[in-house]
Amino acid sequence: MTLLASPAAIDMGLSIEKMEKVAFILKTTAHPTRIAIVQLLAAQESLSVTEISDKLSVEQSLLSHHLSGMKLKGILSSTREGKNIYYSLKMREVIDVIQCLAGCTFL
Repeated sequence: MTLLASPAAIDMGLSIEKMEKVAFILKTTAHPTRIAIVQLLAAQESLSVTEISDKLSVEQSLLSHHLSGMKLKGILSSTREGKNIYYSLKMREVIDVIQCLAGCTFL
């Protein structure tokens, strides 16, 4: 979907490309568990599914659903080491978007 430049977009200094990227990040991470995953992976380079599950107290089956969706969209990457799969942030810009939201005064 292509957006036309609106006065609001111009006033805020947001290019169409930036708006589309931010919208993609927000849609892909629009769940508390997904935001928590990003926060964990921002603090540590990579974590196994078990480590993430333990830290977030989330069932591995539900966690795997979130992780695979984020990987499919290009937010995360994964590597296999033996029986373990380790996830890391592939799209580091996600951290910036979440930090911006964390700084909002209305939240």
